[in-house]
Amino acid sequence: MRTITPQFTRITDLTNTVGETPVWSVADQALTWINCEEEPEILRWHAATGAVQRWPMPERVGGFVFKQSGGALVVLANGLHDFDFATGKLTPRLASPLAPPVALHECGCDRQGRFWVGAIDKRVGPDNPFPGGAKVFRLDGDELVPMIEGYSCANGLAFSPDGRTLYTSDSTTQRCDRYVLDPATGDISERETFFQPDAGFVDGAAVDAEGGYWATLVYAGKLRRYLPDGTPDIEVVLPFANPTKVAFGGKDMRTLFITSTAQGFSDEVNPLDGGLFAFETEVAGRPDTMFAGMTNKGLFESCRP
Repeated sequence: MRTITPQFTRITDLTNTVGETPVWSVADQALTWINCEEEPEILRWHAATGAVQRWPMPERVGGFVFKQSGGALVVLANGLHDFDFATGKLTPRLASPLAPPVALHECGCDRQGRFWVGAIDKRVGPDNPFPGGAKVFRLDGDELVPMIEGYSCANGLAFSPDGRTLYTSDSTTQRCDRYVLDPATGDISERETFFQPDAGFVDGAAVDAEGGYWATLVYAGKLRRYLPDGTPDIEVVLPFANPTKVAFGGKDMRTLFITSTAQGFSDEVNPLDGGLFAFETEVAGRPDTMFAGMTNKGLFESCRP
């Protein structure tokens, strides 16, 4: 495994309590991300001007995906909402099937445009690392279908370039798992261990165009690229301790953006934690898949040869 210390650029002087879910828009040449809580909001940075737009959210926001039809599908603690960036309007789509203190959390779309969302059991912590009340769901029409049970903090959600592997982590296990994903049906196989890092917890991740899985190791100040067979390939030493998620972007998709959190388990404070950063990578990424808004039946029909 190679260790690199690239030159980082801090994007804006904002500090997020829990920065998360960076998503690059090729059309807008802009990065949109969230601050989960204190105060929950969606933010957008425009590369050409450096301007930042902000949209406050009414409660904890776990993530979002862009929709092919425009706007975004936003995950709040209590359910899924359609969001219009022009007006700032949230329209409820589907209530969470989970009762507090379990909140919907990290989300993403597979290569066919299906929506997946995990949850976090808010009872999780150093004294209760495995409360187990969270799940990972697949959205099928107007129903969130449980796909993985017994989670405490769903993170690391990403998909291989060919759409046939789903990666995810129950962070407090300090393990990242993978599942064979059927592109036509959205069904997944039994769990396989992808890798077990020797430091930190797997938080957010992104997969590059070659299939490399870039995992943020929160509380360890590291970012690692893993090959599809689970071999650690590159370790990026970060100037902050708490990276949360990454996204590829920029004109050539070789800029890697990293969000971070100002929250931590120790009393040591790094003034850079909570910032948004970027550096240039050797390998390009690919744009995040937008939400297609189709049911599995529609996806199955569209995948037929």
